[in-house]
Amino acid sequence: MAPKKEGNVVFSFNGKYVSWAHTVVAYAAFIGAFIVGVSLHYHKIVQNEHYGYPDEWFPSVSATIGDRYPERSVFMVFIAITSGPRFVLVGLFYLLTRRPNSSLPGIVAATGLFRTLTCGGWTYVTSTDDHDWHDIFMISYLVATLPWTLGCLALSPPNPAAIKYRKILAGLFFGTLVPLVYFFIQHKVHKVAGAYTIYAFFEWALILFDVAFDAVTALDFQTFELVVKDTNGLSRGDAKLLKESVKEKDHDSALLRTSTFDGPYYWPAMLDALAEIFHGYIFWSVLTSLGVLVWYFPLWHMGISGYEVMVMCTVSPLLLGVPFIRSLAIKSNRWVHMSSLVGLVAWLVKDPANRLFTVGFAVWMGCLGWSAAWYAERRNSSRLQSRILAWGIGLVLSSISKFANHTNNPVWPILHPGIGGWNKTALVFAIFAVWRSTRQVSTSGGDYVPSNARKGSSLLAGLGFGGLVFAMHSLLSDSSTMILWVWEGYPVRGPLAVPHGAVTLLVMSAGLFFGIALPGFFGSWTAFGLGSVGAALLTLYGNWTGFYGGLVLAFYTMGVAPVLISSAVQHNPAITFGLGFLFYNVMVLFHVWVVAYAFVPGGPLVREHTDWVMITTMLMIGAGVFSALITNGSHKQKTTSSPRGRKQSAYYLHILLALQLLTGSIAYLRFPTNDYVPYHKDEKLITTGIWTIHFSLDNDMWSSERRMRDAIKELELDVVGLLESDLQRIIMGNRDTTQYLAEDLGMYVDFGPGPNKHTWGSALLSKFPIVNSTHHLLPSPVGELAPAIEATLDVYGTLVDVFVFHSGQEEDPEDRRLQSEYLAKLMGASPRPSILLSYLVVKPKEGNYNTYVGEVSGMHDIDKSDWDRWCEYILYKDIKRVGYARVSRGTITDTEIQVGKFVVGEPASYTDERIPEEQVPPGRRFPALFRGEGVRGHRYHVFDEPCARYIKNAERAESSDAGPSSLGSDQESTSAWSYNSTSARTDHFRSVASPGQGNQLPLISTPAGNVNVVIHNSERKDKHRASYSAHAPAPSAISTLFGQPSSPLGPSMLASSSYKSINLNSMHDDPDEPPRLITYTKHSQGFTWNDELFLPSYMLGRYGERGRKKQYDGDFGDEDHCPVAEIFVTDEEAEAMMP
Repeated sequence: MAPKKEGNVVFSFNGKYVSWAHTVVAYAAFIGAFIVGVSLHYHKIVQNEHYGYPDEWFPSVSATIGDRYPERSVFMVFIAITSGPRFVLVGLFYLLTRRPNSSLPGIVAATGLFRTLTCGGWTYVTSTDDHDWHDIFMISYLVATLPWTLGCLALSPPNPAAIKYRKILAGLFFGTLVPLVYFFIQHKVHKVAGAYTIYAFFEWALILFDVAFDAVTALDFQTFELVVKDTNGLSRGDAKLLKESVKEKDHDSALLRTSTFDGPYYWPAMLDALAEIFHGYIFWSVLTSLGVLVWYFPLWHMGISGYEVMVMCTVSPLLLGVPFIRSLAIKSNRWVHMSSLVGLVAWLVKDPANRLFTVGFAVWMGCLGWSAAWYAERRNSSRLQSRILAWGIGLVLSSISKFANHTNNPVWPILHPGIGGWNKTALVFAIFAVWRSTRQVSTSGGDYVPSNARKGSSLLAGLGFGGLVFAMHSLLSDSSTMILWVWEGYPVRGPLAVPHGAVTLLVMSAGLFFGIALPGFFGSWTAFGLGSVGAALLTLYGNWTGFYGGLVLAFYTMGVAPVLISSAVQHNPAITFGLGFLFYNVMVLFHVWVVAYAFVPGGPLVREHTDWVMITTMLMIGAGVFSALITNGSHKQKTTSSPRGRKQSAYYLHILLALQLLTGSIAYLRFPTNDYVPYHKDEKLITTGIWTIHFSLDNDMWSSERRMRDAIKELELDVVGLLESDLQRIIMGNRDTTQYLAEDLGMYVDFGPGPNKHTWGSALLSKFPIVNSTHHLLPSPVGELAPAIEATLDVYGTLVDVFVFHSGQEEDPEDRRLQSEYLAKLMGASPRPSILLSYLVVKPKEGNYNTYVGEVSGMHDIDKSDWDRWCEYILYKDIKRVGYARVSRGTITDTEIQVGKFVVGEPASYTDERIPEEQVPPGRRFPALFRGEGVRGHRYHVFDEPCARYIKNAERAESSDAGPSSLGSDQESTSAWSYNSTSARTDHFRSVASPGQGNQLPLISTPAGNVNVVIHNSERKDKHRASYSAHAPAPSAISTLFGQPSSPLGPSMLASSSYKSINLNSMHDDPDEPPRLITYTKHSQGFTWNDELFLPSYMLGRYGERGRKKQYDGDFGDEDHCPVAEIFVTDEEAEAMMP
């Protein structure tokens, strides 16, 4: 020990004032910026990307502290001051909590320092300076908050008040994250007015709770005194140097060794928990991959192939009925689990059949090993509880890994390192995890000795276990499965796979935790009833109601798992686990039979009965609960539970919480931007495609998403229909290819009818906003269901209907006839330009083809001369066709890609005369990449032309400003939207009031039949009156703008069959002020006059491209813009929309 040094005390103060200083200055930073911001820039800091005052009336934290001077500077100054007390606070907490042989205090202190530095990062690097680094610092700060909070709780000295407040504030902080995310989604995705204001309140609450959590240290630091000593006497003017200085230490051993844990934080135990959880993750990863590999074979055989028998690999626990095998499996449990890891190297096996056999062996050994491990721990409740937790959290981790990788598990054998596989890394960690998690010798041995205690039925326990595994696998192995069950199209009225998948994972984790904490409740009939209600809501309802039911079911399923497994281990494992997995397999086949009924024996008996599947699942779980009520009750007093066992659960809880923070970060990073841009917007070109993707498994049993992405991107498809796209079943891996394609390509997506609608799937990807979509199940009295999507897209401001459709099989002619009639009427009812992307199963110009292409539908074939078609067709109406191409499939699927190009805003033409590519503008041509041999097996084929077929009139035509292209066609002569001649429509004009003045704009009919517009300037615009008069036509001469071919605005809108916007200030040249616009259009829901836009703000983004959308810097604020859109409405609509 260093010698003590004497000296004079210059200054001393109690340690609690460090906490108080930190709290006061930190709050001053935020509150000071808030007061200054509200005082100087209130309207600006409440303005967001969608709304301003009065819809939004409270500023967010980010807008307050980072957007404007001087509030930004006020915040930065106080945060700089806060850093001093902050560093001291972290240091004092370390000194208070450090203890011998424990590294946790050091780690918590390092985390605290890291949070302090990242706080400085997002404070001094604003989103305006560098958006990416600002977000990196912010996310890092939030991620570090979890270990800091848990570490402080774990190390908290035995101060009841401090522990109480820390728990309350930590709960409030993390609890606030849920409504925070909800209202952010309401603002960002659904564009709900006022949602950002509510979000801002929760954001400010996070700040208050975060600072308050650290303020609790004032209760702990009361035992500290900070002393400043002058060891040299210089402060008294004494020049004599003292030989020694004083270094005061005040250690209270009892205090330092006691925390909210009953003993020191044991890092090897945490490592054990991590190893067991990763072991559980490997089990679920291998099990969920088996169905995908099995599915490959009936898919390519177009029927039962024989390889389906491999689903029975899970029944290996039946062998535990043999005493010798049971004893061997328990004593050599490590090697049983090690052998199951061959499933992670199966990707090296190129032959599909042998790869399946490899994974089948891994599943066989995995089910045997886990069943034996559970059974071996039947007399040690704490070890059994740890095993169950590891298995359950393994499922959560598996779902999180799929959430992060667009529903593909990165260790599956259908992936390799070249297409996103992490197989090698997973194998290394898996070997370590299995080796560590299986090193302990079981306490119960391998002998099955029937207990004299009263027990429930082992058969019912097996039924319960089978129903449990099926429910977990079919509904919870992917976070988006239940979300797609309740998806019903646009506009969005329910959850989205991103970000709401994170909510599913949170509820699963909560259910597992409470299942361990409250086994009595989850083993009761009350909990079973609640779970059954949730199952009913999920099955019977869509959108939010169905999703809420699914969350209840997820919570119950995860919570009842410990109860059912704890009961099952008290019986013969061959019955409970062996028969349990057999019942699970029956359910797997059952839930496939309801959709594959047309291809399997006995299929029609269960056709479209997902409700039967759900009822059976809940009855099986109920059987397990019935058995558990007896078994667990009689064994309740016979089990042992050590303090260390209870503490071990805390480590699993910490890992579970860390996984939730990881999930939230993934949801944030994957949040859709919704700012997608078509490939050739200057040409107003829409390139469409149809592709049957064969469930995203290529010819060699590899996942095909990335190659599909490349083909769609290189073909420059703006809209693509995908068929055979529903992968949300066990045999398909519970995947969703559309998530990856939509996010990577930057497209909106409609998944189509959900997995509970019993179809093989149809999906729509679009670069254009999907205004509305409806899902249809077409008549199919005999064969498989025929799904269709009817979607209305906003294509450069024009509403275009796109239909995606997959008809029934060739073997069911009556089905296909009924479907053709249904779809023809559906398409014929559309008054808008329309495109059909379809799989029809007809020969051109024969049979049902003439129903799809006929007077009822109004549709035309994109190329009537293409006789070599059977499956895929593209039809259209009232939109200008440019070209048509057929692209070979490569090895991705069994069906080619068909591509059609159309132009919006130009007259439709139905001629079949073709022109050479040289006459087509470059922006409207097909990519040259696919000529000749093409790329990756994709090339233009079938036609003799060098690449594709172009239709006469594909060359650029002089288009109208906007408006539906169909208005210029001959078919529109009787349209309700057609304009009559000028004289005939003069009386239809109405007066319009300027909102700033309340004055009328009289529309005066002149003897010539034209219309004069009298303009009343608002007070704000008077300063520009002279300028306007000098450069623009007088109001009384406005009619000349439309009546003369040489006028600035071209031919008269009133005499034209198309619509044009009327710019009343075409000569306006003042850079400080928006021009005055008045607009008439066909479809819009808004009206503009001067700088005032009478249009719901959510419509502005939707219709802003119809015509021209501009932004002008003006006298509305230094950094503000005034959006002025030219949008097309009728005069009657304009009058109706005026306030």
